[in-house]
Amino acid sequence: MQKQSSSPSNADLPTASGILYAILAYGTWGLLPIYWKLFGTTPAVEVLCHRIIWSACLLIIVLLLQKRWTEFSQLWKSPRILGTLFTTASLLALNWGTFIYGVNVNRVVETSLGYFINPLLSILLGAIFLKEQLNFWQIVAVALATLGVSVFIRDFGSIPWIALGLALTFGSYGLIRKVTPVVPMVGLAVETVLVTPIALILVGYWTTLGQSNFGASVPLTLLFISCGLITSLPMLWFNNAAKGLPLSTLGFLQYLAPTLQLLLGVFLYHEPFSKTHIIAFGCIWSGLVIYSTNLLWLRRSKQST
Repeated sequence: MQKQSSSPSNADLPTASGILYAILAYGTWGLLPIYWKLFGTTPAVEVLCHRIIWSACLLIIVLLLQKRWTEFSQLWKSPRILGTLFTTASLLALNWGTFIYGVNVNRVVETSLGYFINPLLSILLGAIFLKEQLNFWQIVAVALATLGVSVFIRDFGSIPWIALGLALTFGSYGLIRKVTPVVPMVGLAVETVLVTPIALILVGYWTTLGQSNFGASVPLTLLFISCGLITSLPMLWFNNAAKGLPLSTLGFLQYLAPTLQLLLGVFLYHEPFSKTHIIAFGCIWSGLVIYSTNLLWLRRSKQST
């Protein structure tokens, strides 16, 4: 009888291209505050509208180049799926808008807090709505994140609504998309197209009032148009990374984005990082270490059986 090898198969090993795509995706998301800062005093909602419009244009072009128009058009025949995707599109727009607003009001550190909380909140949402069982270490991880947020609220006397808003909108988005039978890239294209009419109406309204910043200057106009690239390219890189990396590696690399945001907030934009921040982030980071270690252990145990 031939002895089975306990080493992981080639499919379970991270590829160099997969790691590169993941670094490109998460690195871009982590450095996005620099891009949003370039808009200066431009209202966050106007930036959001252009991000939606130009993202929709670029994603449609990508789907045409990938010859996936049939997948895209097929989704428009299902009112139920369209209703679900409109809900997720609204959550995604809220997430994008909150992030842009947080950057523009000099709360980059708080935006990073939101994306550090998100994986742990997703565990909690899965337990509540999908009846997923939590093991002891997952409960400890969620409890530590809750403690970190509680410390923040107690010492600062205010709710970090930007951080919680980012975590809740993206966590809810992930929860609904998890149970919706839609391919990620095609689904994102439909989502952006669904909310594009609202964005176009708002941009048209501001134009008639003479309050639109689009066309005010060449650099600003190029920034608006480039919102499509800055949104769609990381998604393409992420999809390529997901094909070449095991979920455990992808899950570990996701912390690159909020880590870069935190570093930008503290060292580039000189936002305060007090003792309270250290305690709050320390609790959340401890929870993430426990969560990641437990996830890795569970996957290795599953592979060895």
